Amino acid sequence: MSESNLTHTVLNSFHRKLGGKMVAFAGFDMPIQYESILAESRAVRNSIGIFDVSHMGRFIIEGQDSRALLNWIHTASIGIDMPLFRARYGLICNEAGGIIDDAIVYKLAGSKFLLVANAANSKKIFDWLQIWISSKYPHVQISDKTKELAMIAVQGPYAIEKVQQLLGVDLSSLKPFNIIETNILGSMGFIARTGYTGEDGVEIMPLASVAELLCETLVRDGAAPCGLGARDVLRLEAGLLLHGQDIDESTNPVEAGLKKFVDFTKDFCGSQNIQKPQIASNKYLIGFKTEGRSLVPRSHADILQNGEIIGHVTSGGYSPSLDTNIGLGYVQNRSVVHQEQIEIDVRGRKINATVVEIPFYKRKKP
Repeated sequence: MSESNLTHTVLNSFHRKLGGKMVAFAGFDMPIQYESILAESRAVRNSIGIFDVSHMGRFIIEGQDSRALLNWIHTASIGIDMPLFRARYGLICNEAGGIIDDAIVYKLAGSKFLLVANAANSKKIFDWLQIWISSKYPHVQISDKTKELAMIAVQGPYAIEKVQQLLGVDLSSLKPFNIIETNILGSMGFIARTGYTGEDGVEIMPLASVAELLCETLVRDGAAPCGLGARDVLRLEAGLLLHGQDIDESTNPVEAGLKKFVDFTKDFCGSQNIQKPQIASNKYLIGFKTEGRSLVPRSHADILQNGEIIGHVTSGGYSPSLDTNIGLGYVQNRSVVHQEQIEIDVRGRKINATVVEIPFYKRKKP
């Protein structure tokens, strides 16, 4: 896709002023890095970094059938007992149980919700919602707020403190996976204690008109601007899956190790076909780390054991936090367990690796 055909977030000029190296991602013109991917990754782990995630889809879903609709299309419990201002992470599956997207649902009022979808799947999720509104849940209204609201992830051990100082809002009672509506630089927006890095932090959703000022102020006060490269390093270290790479419509939540985000007590789209593979499927996700740092395992590399191919890599890279190469992949051999020895075929060269627990990295508790 040519640069002229790419969509720009409201922060595009901000990225360019700071010298961001721009690349095409999910149809958007996005920064992959500013200073360096490793420096930005370390800033988030040790201090504070900010990411433009405005390319992700943001939909307000409300109306008499809104809760029932979301409870049907989402694997987590979006029941009547879901607390106000609570967030639920889960999967949106097709009838066969394949993962269309992973998404967070926030409850803003009794019958008003915010759904955040991945950028590459935003239109697909909007259309998927419309299908079920037309066929099963007619009393629902959807408003696409993707252009109206920006979305900025502020992540790191000092993120909460910095945002409180800047915005003059008390976040001490904002628990993980909760959201508040508050004044952000003179206009109302949302702050959610969520993220995709494995660190503490928030995702701020201000009006688009104040987004650049917010980012400029955060950078002036010491936050490191971070790009897609650092985001991928950090999410991989934290064992967070990337749709289109680690999960897709050929994978179900059980195979992906995401059972804890599925409410099997309810009926939802694909539920019957998701439960069956718990017995039948021999495909499952593993994490591994290699010996040494020489060759980096990448997507589609073969995973071997005793000379036989047993699976393939979905994500891999160098981990600055662990100073070794790490990766995720699917295997068909259930005898592959924690600390088991495997090999990764990296461009024809066999690299020794060890199966390890996911996540690879856990943040230090205060």
